[in-house]
Amino acid sequence: MNIPQDLKYTKDHEWVRIEGHTATIGITDFAQSELGDIVYVEIETLDEALEEEAVFGTVEAVKTVSDLFMPVPGTVTEVNTELEETPELVNSDPYGAGWMIKVTLDENIDASNLMDANAYQQLIAG
Repeated sequence: MNIPQDLKYTKDHEWVRIEGHTATIGITDFAQSELGDIVYVEIETLDEALEEEAVFGTVEAVKTVSDLFMPVPGTVTEVNTELEETPELVNSDPYGAGWMIKVTLDENIDASNLMDANAYQQLIAG
C-alpha cells in the first residue's frame, strides 16, 4: 500500500498536501483499492467555503457511491477537470493525476487532527 510520507491523512481516507495557504486533496491508495474501479467523480462545490468534515463531492465505483469529506476548512478554488473524462486516474494515480480539489485554507487552520503516514498506516492495518 502506497502511503507517501509527505502527506497528511484523515480517518475517512482522504489525503492532504498543504503548501502555504493551499491544500490539494484526494483519496488514498487504500480508499481507491477498497472502492474498486472508479467510474465517476462528482464535485459541485467549486467556489464554496466548506467546514472541516463537510461533504465536497462523491465518488462512484462499480459497486458503491461514497461521499468525499473536507479534511480541512477552506474554499474550493479548483476541481480536477481531468476526472470528468478519465475518473480512473483516481485508481491509477491517487496521489498525482488523480487529485480531486484544491482549497484555499482558512487563516488560522488547525491541522492537528490530521494523521501522518505512520498513524494512517496503523489505522488501515486495523
